[in-house]
Amino acid sequence: MRQTCIITSFCAVRDNKLILDGKLLYESATGDFTDFASRLYKHSGISYPKFHKMDNLCKLGFITSEFLLKDKELSGRYAGVETGIILMNSSSSLDTDRNHQNTISDRNEYFPSPSVFVYTLPNVVIGEICIRHKIYGEGNFFISEKFNSLFVFDYVSQLFNNNLVECCITGWVEINGSNYRSVLYLIEKTGKTESGIANFEPAEIEKIYNRK
Repeated sequence: MRQTCIITSFCAVRDNKLILDGKLLYESATGDFTDFASRLYKHSGISYPKFHKMDNLCKLGFITSEFLLKDKELSGRYAGVETGIILMNSSSSLDTDRNHQNTISDRNEYFPSPSVFVYTLPNVVIGEICIRHKIYGEGNFFISEKFNSLFVFDYVSQLFNNNLVECCITGWVEINGSNYRSVLYLIEKTGKTESGIANFEPAEIEKIYNRK
Protein backbone atom coordinates (compact mmCIF):
# COMPACT_ATOMS: atom_id res chain seq x y z
CA MET A 1 0.00 0.00 0.00
CA ARG A 2 1.41 3.37 -1.02
CA GLN A 3 1.95 5.68 1.93
CA THR A 4 1.59 9.45 1.71
CA CYS A 5 4.45 11.19 3.47
CA ILE A 6 5.46 14.73 4.25
CA ILE A 7 8.65 16.59 5.09
CA THR A 8 8.02 17.72 8.64
CA SER A 9 11.34 19.50 9.12
CA PHE A 10 14.69 20.11 7.45
CA CYS A 11 18.06 21.41 8.59
CA ALA A 12 20.97 22.62 6.45
CA VAL A 13 24.55 23.47 7.40
CA ARG A 14 26.78 25.21 4.88
CA ASP A 15 28.83 28.41 4.43
CA ASN A 16 29.21 28.79 8.22
CA LYS A 17 25.44 28.91 8.62
CA LEU A 18 22.79 26.66 10.14
CA ILE A 19 19.30 26.91 8.69
CA LEU A 20 16.30 25.15 10.25
CA ASP A 21 13.01 25.02 8.35
CA GLY A 22 14.12 27.95 6.21
CA LYS A 23 15.19 30.17 9.13
CA LEU A 24 18.78 31.17 9.85
CA LEU A 25 19.53 30.02 13.41
CA TYR A 26 23.27 30.47 13.56
CA GLU A 27 26.06 32.12 11.58
CA SER A 28 29.77 32.45 12.21
CA ALA A 29 32.49 34.47 10.51
CA THR A 30 35.03 31.65 10.82
CA GLY A 31 36.11 29.92 7.63
CA ASP A 32 37.43 26.76 9.26
CA PHE A 33 34.94 23.90 9.64
CA THR A 34 36.50 22.46 12.78
CA ASP A 35 36.23 25.81 14.55
CA PHE A 36 32.75 26.41 13.16
CA ALA A 37 31.59 22.96 14.34
CA SER A 38 32.89 23.65 17.85
CA ARG A 39 31.11 27.00 17.96
CA LEU A 40 27.90 25.45 16.68
CA TYR A 41 28.13 22.66 19.25
CA LYS A 42 28.41 25.22 22.05
CA HIS A 43 25.51 27.18 20.57
CA SER A 44 23.35 24.02 20.58
CA GLY A 45 23.56 23.80 24.35
CA ILE A 46 23.91 20.02 24.34
CA SER A 47 26.37 18.08 26.47
CA TYR A 48 27.80 15.14 24.55
CA PRO A 49 31.56 14.86 25.16
CA LYS A 50 31.98 12.18 22.49
CA PHE A 51 31.33 14.90 19.89
CA HIS A 52 34.88 16.19 20.31
CA LYS A 53 36.35 12.78 19.38
CA MET A 54 34.39 12.47 16.11
CA ASP A 55 35.86 13.09 12.68
CA ASN A 56 34.54 16.05 10.71
CA LEU A 57 32.02 14.05 8.67
CA CYS A 58 30.45 12.70 11.86
CA LYS A 59 30.48 16.13 13.47
CA LEU A 60 28.69 17.59 10.46
CA GLY A 61 25.97 14.92 10.37
CA PHE A 62 25.64 14.80 14.14
CA ILE A 63 25.19 18.52 14.73
CA THR A 64 22.77 18.83 11.80
CA SER A 65 20.66 16.01 13.22
CA GLU A 66 20.73 17.60 16.68
CA PHE A 67 18.99 20.71 15.42
CA LEU A 68 16.70 18.74 13.09
CA LEU A 69 15.42 16.52 15.90
CA LYS A 70 15.37 19.03 18.74
CA ASP A 71 11.96 19.08 20.46
CA LYS A 72 10.61 16.48 17.99
CA GLU A 73 10.35 13.81 20.73
CA LEU A 74 10.84 10.98 18.24
CA SER A 75 11.55 8.37 20.90
CA GLY A 76 8.21 9.17 22.53
CA ARG A 77 6.27 8.84 19.28
CA TYR A 78 8.13 6.01 17.54
CA ALA A 79 9.83 2.84 18.63
CA GLY A 80 13.53 2.79 17.79
CA VAL A 81 13.02 0.17 15.07
CA GLU A 82 10.36 2.34 13.41
CA THR A 83 12.83 5.12 12.55
CA GLY A 84 15.30 4.79 9.69
CA ILE A 85 18.20 6.90 8.51
CA ILE A 86 19.32 7.05 4.86
CA LEU A 87 22.24 9.31 3.94
CA MET A 88 24.25 10.12 0.84
CA ASN A 89 27.38 11.95 -0.26
CA SER A 90 29.91 12.00 -3.10
CA SER A 91 33.24 11.41 -1.38
CA SER A 92 32.47 8.75 1.21
CA SER A 93 34.91 9.17 4.14
CA LEU A 94 37.72 10.53 1.94
CA ASP A 95 38.38 13.48 4.23
CA THR A 96 39.26 11.15 7.10
CA ASP A 97 40.89 8.60 4.79
CA ARG A 98 43.47 11.27 3.90
CA ASN A 99 44.20 11.88 7.57
CA HIS A 100 44.66 8.16 8.12
CA GLN A 101 46.91 7.89 5.07
CA ASN A 102 49.13 10.63 6.45
CA THR A 103 49.79 8.50 9.52
CA ILE A 104 50.96 5.43 7.58
CA SER A 105 52.58 6.75 4.38
CA ASP A 106 56.03 7.32 5.90
CA ARG A 107 57.52 4.18 7.47
CA ASN A 108 59.99 6.33 9.38
CA GLU A 109 57.15 8.37 10.88
CA TYR A 110 54.63 5.56 11.21
CA PHE A 111 51.94 6.47 13.75
CA PRO A 112 48.55 4.97 12.76
CA SER A 113 45.79 6.16 15.08
CA PRO A 114 42.89 3.84 15.94
CA SER A 115 40.81 6.91 16.79
CA VAL A 116 41.21 8.09 13.18
CA PHE A 117 40.95 4.68 11.52
CA VAL A 118 37.60 3.93 13.17
CA TYR A 119 36.04 6.76 11.10
CA THR A 120 37.25 5.52 7.69
CA LEU A 121 33.75 4.31 6.80
CA PRO A 122 30.99 6.80 5.89
CA ASN A 123 28.25 4.86 7.67
CA VAL A 124 29.89 5.61 11.03
CA VAL A 125 28.06 8.95 10.94
CA ILE A 126 24.80 6.99 10.86
CA GLY A 127 25.96 5.00 13.86
CA GLU A 128 26.76 8.13 15.84
CA ILE A 129 23.31 9.61 15.17
CA CYS A 130 21.60 6.30 15.97
CA ILE A 131 23.42 5.94 19.28
CA ARG A 132 22.55 9.47 20.28
CA HIS A 133 18.84 9.21 19.41
CA LYS A 134 18.26 5.47 20.02
CA ILE A 135 17.43 4.73 16.39
CA TYR A 136 17.45 1.04 15.47
CA GLY A 137 15.66 0.95 12.12
CA GLU A 138 16.90 0.75 8.52
CA GLY A 139 20.22 2.49 7.96
CA ASN A 140 22.17 2.97 4.72
CA PHE A 141 24.78 5.35 3.37
CA PHE A 142 24.95 5.73 -0.41
CA ILE A 143 27.66 7.28 -2.57
CA SER A 144 26.51 9.41 -5.49
CA GLU A 145 28.29 11.92 -7.72
CA LYS A 146 25.71 14.53 -6.73
CA PHE A 147 22.58 14.78 -4.63
CA ASN A 148 19.85 12.69 -6.24
CA SER A 149 16.41 13.69 -5.04
CA LEU A 150 14.65 11.06 -7.17
CA PHE A 151 16.75 8.27 -5.67
CA VAL A 152 16.08 9.57 -2.16
CA PHE A 153 12.36 9.71 -2.86
CA ASP A 154 12.19 6.23 -4.41
CA TYR A 155 14.29 4.52 -1.74
CA VAL A 156 12.65 6.14 1.27
CA SER A 157 9.18 5.67 -0.22
CA GLN A 158 9.85 1.94 -0.53
CA LEU A 159 10.72 1.79 3.16
CA PHE A 160 7.41 3.42 4.05
CA ASN A 161 5.36 1.43 1.54
CA ASN A 162 6.78 -1.85 2.85
CA ASN A 163 6.10 -0.78 6.44
CA LEU A 164 9.80 -0.94 7.32
CA VAL A 165 9.73 2.54 8.87
CA GLU A 166 7.19 4.96 10.30
CA CYS A 167 9.66 7.83 10.29
CA CYS A 168 12.89 8.49 8.38
CA ILE A 169 15.84 10.90 8.48
CA THR A 170 17.38 11.31 5.08
CA GLY A 171 19.61 13.65 3.12
CA TRP A 172 23.15 14.66 2.19
CA VAL A 173 26.20 14.90 4.47
CA GLU A 174 29.44 15.81 2.71
CA ILE A 175 32.81 17.18 3.74
CA ASN A 176 35.90 17.16 1.57
CA GLY A 177 38.74 19.37 2.66
CA SER A 178 37.41 22.88 3.24
CA ASN A 179 34.14 22.16 1.41
CA TYR A 180 31.20 20.94 3.45
CA ARG A 181 27.44 20.78 3.20
CA SER A 182 24.66 18.90 4.92
CA VAL A 183 20.91 18.91 4.32
CA LEU A 184 18.81 16.57 6.43
CA TYR A 185 15.07 15.97 6.15
CA LEU A 186 12.66 14.46 8.66
CA ILE A 187 10.03 12.40 6.85
CA GLU A 188 6.82 11.16 8.46
CA LYS A 189 3.55 9.65 7.31
CA THR A 190 0.67 12.02 6.76
CA GLY A 191 -1.52 11.80 9.84
CA LYS A 192 1.35 11.03 12.19
CA THR A 193 2.06 14.71 12.74
CA GLU A 194 0.05 17.92 12.78
CA SER A 195 2.55 20.05 10.89
CA GLY A 196 4.60 19.79 7.73
CA ILE A 197 7.00 21.82 5.62
CA ALA A 198 6.15 20.28 2.23
CA ASN A 199 4.98 17.13 0.53
CA PHE A 200 7.61 14.42 0.30
CA GLU A 201 8.24 14.39 -3.44
CA PRO A 202 11.33 14.88 -5.65
CA ALA A 203 10.57 18.48 -6.62
CA GLU A 204 10.19 19.60 -3.00
CA ILE A 205 13.27 17.65 -1.89
CA GLU A 206 15.29 19.34 -4.62
CA LYS A 207 13.87 22.78 -3.84
CA ILE A 208 14.89 22.54 -0.19
CA TYR A 209 18.34 21.22 -1.08
CA ASN A 210 18.98 24.19 -3.39
CA ARG A 211 17.77 26.86 -0.98
CA LYS A 212 20.31 29.59 -0.30
